Amino acid sequence: MRWWWRLSQGMSRLLANIFGKFRVFGLENLPKSGGVLLAANHQSLLDPVLVAMVLPQEMHFMARRSLFRNPIFRAIIVSYNAFAIERDTADVKGVKNAIARLESGAILLVFPEGTRTENGSIGLMKPGIGMLAERAAVPIVPVLIDGAYEVLPKGALFPRPGRISIVFGKPLPPGYDKKNDGHRIYDAVTGLKGELSRCRIASS
Repeated sequence: MRWWWRLSQGMSRLLANIFGKFRVFGLENLPKSGGVLLAANHQSLLDPVLVAMVLPQEMHFMARRSLFRNPIFRAIIVSYNAFAIERDTADVKGVKNAIARLESGAILLVFPEGTRTENGSIGLMKPGIGMLAERAAVPIVPVLIDGAYEVLPKGALFPRPGRISIVFGKPLPPGYDKKNDGHRIYDAVTGLKGELSRCRIASS
C-alpha cells in the first residue's frame, strides 16, 4: 500500500469520526487473497472513500468518463486507482480494464445502481456485474452503505453530522444470468439490512 493511500485512509477515518459515528461490520467476509468485486449501493459522493478507508489493501473503482475531463482532478483520481467507464453503453474498453484489474488480484468497487440515490432508498441494480465476476473468475462481495445519504445527499455541498455504517456480506460465487443478475445483487445488498440491525444490537 502506497504511503499516500495510508495517509488518506487515516485522515478519512479521522474526519468520519469527527462528523459522526462510523461503524464497519463484516470485514472478515473479504477473501484473504485474489481479486474481489465489491457491489455496493450508492448513497453519496462519500461512498468510495468510506469503503476504501477500511480495506486492508488499495481499492480500484470505476468512475464515469465525464469526471476525467479536468486534467487536475483526473490525475488525482487516477492516482487512487480510478478508471473511466461510459455509463449506459457497451464500453468494451472499460469492461476489459475492469476484468484485467480483477485478474491481477485487485479489489474493485462498483455501484450497480449506476448513479446515486435520489431519496436514500436502494434502486434497481443493472445487470452485468455477474459477467465481470464470471470472466475474471472472482467472487462478488455485496456491500451495504447506510447513513451516507443523510450525511451528504445528492446536491449537497457540505456534509452534515450523522451515523454511517458499512456492512460487507458473504461472498457470492461467480456466475452470470442476464435476466436475473441485477435482482441477485439487489437481493444480496438489501439483505444486509437485517445483518446491520443484528450487528448494531450485538455491539450496543
